[in-house]
Amino acid sequence: MPRKEPGEPYHRLTVAEAAEMHGQENVAFIDVRRPDEYHAGHVKDAVFIPVDDVLARIDELPDDKKLLFVCAQGVRSGLACEMAAAMGIDTERLFNIEDGTPAWVEKGFPTSYGTDP
Repeated sequence: MPRKEPGEPYHRLTVAEAAEMHGQENVAFIDVRRPDEYHAGHVKDAVFIPVDDVLARIDELPDDKKLLFVCAQGVRSGLACEMAAAMGIDTERLFNIEDGTPAWVEKGFPTSYGTDP
């Protein structure tokens, strides 16, 4: 069940919780890792916006969906959530997948490789 820590402008999710939401029309996965990490394996259909580009590309985030940010271990995705909140995105729509992409891939959840979405 998504949970909020005091002072954080986002909800925390496990990869299993995120996997239950995968494919829902009102959910978008945002991968904020480096290009080499993304190409090595990422959540299927994830939007790729490296964390360093989040502020410049904030308008590329869907404005009508829950935003599930993912990186390798939950640190950069947490930072991306904080950036999105600072840019005025409703904090009820922001989620950080704390286990990260390696755990997603390891558990066999829907994954793509290379430049495929």
